[in-house]
Amino acid sequence: MARRKSQARRGNQRRIPVWIWLLGGVLLGLGLSAVVLIADRDGRLPVPRPNPSATAPRESEPAIAPAPTPEPEKAKPRYDFYTLLRERETHVTDKELAEKVKAESAQPSTVTAPPQQARERYLLQAGAFRDMRDADAVKARIALAGMQARVEAADVNGSAVYRVRLGPYATARDLEDAKRQLAENGVPDTVAVRESLN
Repeated sequence: MARRKSQARRGNQRRIPVWIWLLGGVLLGLGLSAVVLIADRDGRLPVPRPNPSATAPRESEPAIAPAPTPEPEKAKPRYDFYTLLRERETHVTDKELAEKVKAESAQPSTVTAPPQQARERYLLQAGAFRDMRDADAVKARIALAGMQARVEAADVNGSAVYRVRLGPYATARDLEDAKRQLAENGVPDTVAVRESLN
């Protein structure tokens, strides 16, 4: 009997249909819009308004003021990745290196180096950095390639430069082989260096 009474009570309560809720929302939105339009007509809302006293620019005057020219950037010091000591070292181009390899191949093999080569040696430079950590990172990458490099500190124009170097190499062929091996193992940017021992 208690169930029948509770069901009867539920049946007596009327639910408001959804369409009435929707209609109420639409009417509320329209009412708020009307209030805003009326308040805007009176000029109480902070919205942009046309300026009735404004005039168009004359043809001789520019319509828009020219943009200010940016100040020129200060020249940053240019840093050469392969810094060499100019008084003792010279860069050996790939063409020169290939010619030396070809010349060595044409000469009969000798056990001792000619006296002119005793006054200079050939190195391979894998980079020159201002930060020792960068140089160590390249040295580690070379070690993963199975080769041994060293970091040499040099003073270039009053600042310390850390150069990653391999060698010395007895022949241009050895130097070329080392350069090729580094390129195959992810260190393609290397420079052959001729160093004077005088």
